[in-house]
Formats: sequence, C-alpha cells, structure tokens
Amino acid sequence: MTIAIFGNTNKRSTMDELERLLSFLAERDVTLLVSQEIRHELNVMEQYEPFDPEKDRHIDCALSVGGDGTFLTTAAVLGSKGVPILGVNCGHLGFLADATTEDIELILTSLLNGDYVVEERSVIQVTTLGGGHVMMPCALNEVAVMKQELSSMISIDATVNDEYLHTYKADGLVIATPTGSTAYNLSVGGPIMSPLLHGFVISPIATHSLNVRPLVIPDDRRISLKIHSRSGSYLISIDGRSQTMKEDVELLIERAPYNVKLIKVSGNSFMQTLRNKLLWGAE
Repeated sequence: MTIAIFGNTNKRSTMDELERLLSFLAERDVTLLVSQEIRHELNVMEQYEPFDPEKDRHIDCALSVGGDGTFLTTAAVLGSKGVPILGVNCGHLGFLADATTEDIELILTSLLNGDYVVEERSVIQVTTLGGGHVMMPCALNEVAVMKQELSSMISIDATVNDEYLHTYKADGLVIATPTGSTAYNLSVGGPIMSPLLHGFVISPIATHSLNVRPLVIPDDRRISLKIHSRSGSYLISIDGRSQTMKEDVELLIERAPYNVKLIKVSGNSFMQTLRNKLLWGAE
C-alpha cells in the first residue's frame, strides 16, 4: 500500500502527532510519500520519499493531519486524482478531519486492514466570463462572493440555468456543497445538509432584505453571477482562498466532473460528528 502524508506544519501539536503517525506506519509494510513541508520540519529528508504532485504515481490513500483547512488543501492537490483521503483531526471542529488522534493507532490499523468505507463528496467548479481567472477553480466546501473591506454592499444578479432568480443586495453570497453546509454556510444561517445529497445551497451574507432566505437547488443546475459594486471590484473566496475580481467578470458555478473521496473508519458518521461537534443533546 502506498500512502501520501500531508499535515499542518504550523502547529507543534500537529507535528508531534505526525511524528507518532510516521513512526507507526514506518514499521508496517507500506510505502510512504511525505509532503516536502513535513520532511523539512521534522528533519526526515533522508528517511521518507517525497510526495511529488508532478509525478503520475499510484497512491492508494492519503492522510491529512491537522484540521479542516489542511483537509481542503489536501483535497485540492489529490481530489481530482481520485485518491481517498482520511482526515485526522488536530484542530477544533473537524467535520472533514473527523478521525481523532486519541485513537490514531486503531484507526490506522483499520485503514491498513481495509476496514473502512469511502464516501464521495461533490465539488463546485468555477469558470469566468469577461476576463480574469481564478487561481484554484474547484471547491469542496463553498464559493463565496463578498464585498471588499470597507466598501458598501454589493448587488449580485443570480440566474439558475439561464432563468433569473434574484438580485441579492448584501455583503455577499455563499454557494456551498452539502459538505460545505457545515462551514461558512452554517455561520451565515444556511441549512445543514447531509453530505451525500446532490444539491447546492445559496445563502446570502447580511442581506438587505429579510424576505430573502437560503435556497437549496439540485446540483445539476448551473448558477451564473453578475456582481455590481461601487468600488468596481469584489472578492471571491474558494474554500478560503481569496482573490480580487473586477466587477465585469461574470462567474459560472456548476458541479465539477469529479468527486472527492473521503475515508470513513468504523464508528465515524456524519450524525455522530454533528452530535459531538455541535454539542447536540448537551445540557
């Protein structure tokens, strides 16, 4: 089995867990491909083979050690290659990275024994019209269009499959996958969706009208956004990666032609994660 290892090298606690994880796997019959950042920070340049994104090499699975942000980075690298990813949580909420470090040896043993299931999660793809381009056009969680700092609210003309939907006057708009429904979408009042559903949720950010509510649509629809701003530009954030766009750049948002594969070990379910992370039932 060939396993790629990624992790958040900015936290000492995560690096400690990575050392423990690598030591455990090094004693098993596996080939490890370790990210350059981890090899450098742990000073193990000679011990582990580097992961090279330019090489078309077969990888059975990947481990993402950190939080949901680390998982999103890993998915951006490997998601389109069809490599299943196991998220190991060293952060806080951990909806994507939901395997706990306390049980890491049991979890890794289950992984090596094939005692897990793979869930396929839909991905959003963004293309542009009128110039400009997005640096990383695919998102596992969400695409957010927002006003620039200190500017007034923006107007967003939204159409779905070329049918006019609404002109949102707001601080911004979030378009999330079911996986991303527990991320930015949740913080702006959008609904939680089962990650195995096939849909998009459109949620305004600080809308000017109290009558405008989040909307769930099938994910085989194409969403078009035209943004109007007094500053002449706006921000687009794709899974937290932000860049500035001119207002004459139209966005086309649709489901990507691939899914991201998540590894779920025995006992980790979406309902269980909701109860644990959102403290449902806590008194």
